[in-house]
Amino acid sequence: MLLLQHPRERDVPIGTARLAHLCLPGSELHVGVDFEHDKQVRAALDGSANAYLLFPGPHALDLAETKPAGPITLVVVDGTWWQARKLLKRNPALAALPQIRFTPPAPSNYRIRKEPADHCVATVEALAHVLGALEGDPERFAALRRPFDAMIDTQVHYATTVRGARQRHALHRTRHPRRPRTPELLRTRAHDVVCLHGEANAWPARRPGGHPPEIVHWVARRAQTGETFEAIIAPRRPLAPAVPAHLRIPRERLAAGESWEDFRARWSAWTRADDVICAWGRYPVDLLESEGVALPAARIDMRPAAGYFLGQRTGSVEDCTARLGVEVQDPFALGRAGTRLAALSAIVDKMMR
Repeated sequence: MLLLQHPRERDVPIGTARLAHLCLPGSELHVGVDFEHDKQVRAALDGSANAYLLFPGPHALDLAETKPAGPITLVVVDGTWWQARKLLKRNPALAALPQIRFTPPAPSNYRIRKEPADHCVATVEALAHVLGALEGDPERFAALRRPFDAMIDTQVHYATTVRGARQRHALHRTRHPRRPRTPELLRTRAHDVVCLHGEANAWPARRPGGHPPEIVHWVARRAQTGETFEAIIAPRRPLAPAVPAHLRIPRERLAAGESWEDFRARWSAWTRADDVICAWGRYPVDLLESEGVALPAARIDMRPAAGYFLGQRTGSVEDCTARLGVEVQDPFALGRAGTRLAALSAIVDKMMR
């Protein structure tokens, strides 16, 4: 059996993939996002002509109706549903495997972590059900759930007894009204919200002969209407060698971009004075304004705003979508800017609900 875990799930203290790995001799646990060049994973997959992926795809084999013939190599992806889909998207060899699925006989006991639907269960619970179905002996793998159930009981005891006592003590303290988790501009001017992101032709700071950074890719989306803007701008200065790969836009496509004057005219026509600008950090906004392009005055830096909404560090904009558990739509724009704007838009949409 092969367990493939998303890196963000590895640091979750109440995750269950490691529990399953320790309980199943001969299983392998690998952590990563791109396994296409992982020699151990490739060896396990290439060496098995009968590998199946545990994933509820539309064409998955339902174990309640039938099961694969003979021994199989069971491949399991561990993480949130968003992370699991990300692993399949990044690893064509995984996505190409035949899939199996199952219907849990009872709701998950994962009471300390919210599941997205009643049919969703923890990884170790899923393995107990699936291995029992494959072996034709459901009770044989019931022991897999014992350390999991013990972990859940310990966490519930702490929450209801230890933390509950602390909370009761805190009731006697002076309470101050909490400020709303969502910024006022998002709550009161949702129809004016514009998410934007920009990428620059930027040389390494310490490289001799470098040039000041300049915006070469600018994307935006109106949160309420979905109206979009994209501009690939031809560099006015020598292109830094690493920029095409970093932006995920070919050098030829950048060189064929529109002129700075055409971009400024289109952007001025698209934006409005009463727009509320939402960006992840200040860099794109500050850089564009340093080049003489005016932006609306109402702005929100979504990085600290999302951190307050979450009550924890956000990490990157992509990390934040995972921590919020939001679904990110396919990017409408090219390259890194398109991916980051899609993530930012998902965060803003979540916080405005």
